[in-house]
Amino acid sequence: MDALEMLCSRVSVPKLIEPGPNQQQLEQIKSAALRAADHARLQPWRFLVISGDGLERLGAIFVEIAARDNPAASSEELGRAKSKPLRAPTIIVAIASIKEHPKVPEIEQILSAGCAVQNMLNAAHAISIGAIWRTGPVAYDALLAQRLGLSSNEKVIGFIYLGTPAGALKSVPSNNTDDFFEQW
Repeated sequence: MDALEMLCSRVSVPKLIEPGPNQQQLEQIKSAALRAADHARLQPWRFLVISGDGLERLGAIFVEIAARDNPAASSEELGRAKSKPLRAPTIIVAIASIKEHPKVPEIEQILSAGCAVQNMLNAAHAISIGAIWRTGPVAYDALLAQRLGLSSNEKVIGFIYLGTPAGALKSVPSNNTDDFFEQW
């Protein structure tokens, strides 16, 4: 696929099934992340790759957070929390890992980590792996950060769900660039 065509045709794929990316595909996705725009080459990111039993462990953390936030949660609500990580065969937890630097503020580092995520989404699309960037309140929860072993200078910026698209990709919306760009 031509690079520009790939960039202009990427869509989020919310329904994912097995198989997930194989090791070679996962390596391509990981390598793309590391080419993100990065002021001062700080590499202000790290990633946790979760599959197999790790998805169940992540689901247990989601249940713990849901039960803490709503002690009266029904078993159905807790079951939904537990099943969220099972919506894809592989999840990459994207973490902004902020470093002290006199010329690179925190916001630039978080944006750089976001660029790394976008590179992963683009790489996945280029090799026909379905992907979606998910967050929700749990992504920003202190208990999740603790359970995942984040340092005080780190923040989860999203969960990248990866797998085989379950059905046809949705069509790319046709946007008018003039709605977003103007000459100044």
